[in-house]
Amino acid sequence: MSSIRGIVKDIIIVATCVAVIWIGLTAYFGAQNPFYVVSSGSMYPELAMHDIIVISGHALFEDVKIGDIIVFDRPKDHDKVIVHRVVAVVDDDPLTLRTKGDNNQNSIVGTDYPITEEEYKGTVIHVIPQVGYITKILQPPINYIIIAVIIGIMVIRQISKNKKALTDQMKTESEIKNYDKSQPNEKMDGDLSWLDNYKNASKDFTTQEKKSTEKLGEEKSKHDIDSLLDDLKRDAKKSKIDDN
Repeated sequence: MSSIRGIVKDIIIVATCVAVIWIGLTAYFGAQNPFYVVSSGSMYPELAMHDIIVISGHALFEDVKIGDIIVFDRPKDHDKVIVHRVVAVVDDDPLTLRTKGDNNQNSIVGTDYPITEEEYKGTVIHVIPQVGYITKILQPPINYIIIAVIIGIMVIRQISKNKKALTDQMKTESEIKNYDKSQPNEKMDGDLSWLDNYKNASKDFTTQEKKSTEKLGEEKSKHDIDSLLDDLKRDAKKSKIDDN
C-alpha cells in the first residue's frame, strides 16, 4: 500500500512539474502551443522534415510582414496546422494574407490563402533542426512501451526503498531486543563478590570504629586518673609545707 502511495506521489510531482514548465513556456512565448514539428518538405530547404519550430504569439498579426514565416490553421476547414512564408497582402480591411511554401510552385487556394487573424497562430522565431525525429520515434506503440518502462522503474524504485526501510527497521528492533536481553544476563552473570566485600568492609569499619572509641575512652579515663593522682600529690605536699 505504501508503495502505491509512493508511486502516485512521484507521478503527481512529475505531472505538476511538467504542467508548471508548460504553463511557463506558453506564457513566455504567448502561444497555446509554442512548438511544432515540420511534417512536410514544402518549406525545404529553409525548413526540413522533423525540424522543430518555435513560434511567438506575441508577434501581432497586423505586424506580420511579407517574407515572415508564420504558422496558421488551414483556412479551408481548420483541420490542419501549416507553416508557410507570407508572400502577399490580399486585403487591408480586414487584413488578409497569402502564403506559399518555398518548395511549392504556387499558392494553393484554401491552404495558403486567405489567411486572416482568425487562422493566425504565431510567427516562427526559432528552428531546432531534426529534433522532431524523437516525436516520430515516440509514436505508438513505442511511446506506450517507454511509459510502461518508466512506470516500472518507479515501481521497482519504490519497492526497493520500502524494502530497505523495512530491513533497517527490523535490524534496529533486533539490536534493541538483543541489548535488552543482554542487560539482565550481564547482571546475573557478573561477579557479585564486590557485594560481600562491601558488607565485610562495612562490618570491619564499624568494628574498628567501635574499638577506636573504646580505646579512646580508656585512654581518656587513664589520663583523668593520672591527673587526679597528681593533684592529690600536689595538695598533700602543699599541706605538709604549711604545717611546718
